[in-house]
Amino acid sequence: MDPIVHIIDEQHTAERLDRFIASMHPDVSRSDIQRDIRSGCVHVSGVPELHPSRRLKTGETVTWNRTVKPPVLPRSIPLDIVYEDNEIVVVNKPVGLVVHPGAGTVEPTLVEGLLVDRTLPKSDDPVRPGIVHRLDKDTSGILVVAKTAQAMASLKEQFAGRMIRKDYLAVAHGLFEEDEGLIEAPVGRDPHAPRRMAVQPKGRKAATEFQVLARLDGKTLLQVSPKTGRTHQIRVHLNYIRHAVVGDRIYGPHSDAPRLFLHAWRIVFTHPASGTLARFEAPVPEDYPGYAYDALPWRTLDQADHA
Repeated sequence: MDPIVHIIDEQHTAERLDRFIASMHPDVSRSDIQRDIRSGCVHVSGVPELHPSRRLKTGETVTWNRTVKPPVLPRSIPLDIVYEDNEIVVVNKPVGLVVHPGAGTVEPTLVEGLLVDRTLPKSDDPVRPGIVHRLDKDTSGILVVAKTAQAMASLKEQFAGRMIRKDYLAVAHGLFEEDEGLIEAPVGRDPHAPRRMAVQPKGRKAATEFQVLARLDGKTLLQVSPKTGRTHQIRVHLNYIRHAVVGDRIYGPHSDAPRLFLHAWRIVFTHPASGTLARFEAPVPEDYPGYAYDALPWRTLDQADHA
């Protein structure tokens, strides 16, 4: 699709960027417009603008490279279903599988695979039915998908309230001196590369807890728990402290590793229907370092960040 170009006149001076685009294109949801802005798809007078609230000036040129969403169609693919009932389905996502369709996505996605045998509730984004959280394409592991509107609302509320515990396993470059720690640094779009994330003062609050499990030959095996849910948070935070995830081709140093060594291992939450504690685990990939993973205790919701 060709870029959409508007020149700001006096009528729209001082208007928010997202509201201006929405007024010009009432067929597009404001959430979609904001997502495009934060992804670097909107330029103001030739400069990427990542803030939807940016106030416009007379004479400025707004250029929008609108994201075209692909259709969501059932597509038969093998899926590793860990658990399923009437409210939720829990999947062990493999490396390389995209969670939902997006701009430029041509291969089948996890959502499309699920739609072959079940229905999923609509969300505010039509290409993400049932999706309440995501994993990067190159991250493996546990993913919970809602099957009803009630489950979707409950799980979204739990994620927003930080009432869900997620534990990852990561192999990081270098040897950690400390045995455990907390990384607190704001994460936002990289102004120099809008499709990447970075630690920056204007970013959103982000915190990642880590525990050293084993020190290997120039690498460290970690259990990592994000206390907030920013895009690429674990990868950005570990790179920020100079211990990038092995195999991270976006944030880490050059590596011959065959994959990104980041695995969503365990998740603990309140079941949206029964109200009981639900906990699920994705088996540790065979190419991970040998370790007594089963001996590690489950972290409870009491240990989640309720701030």
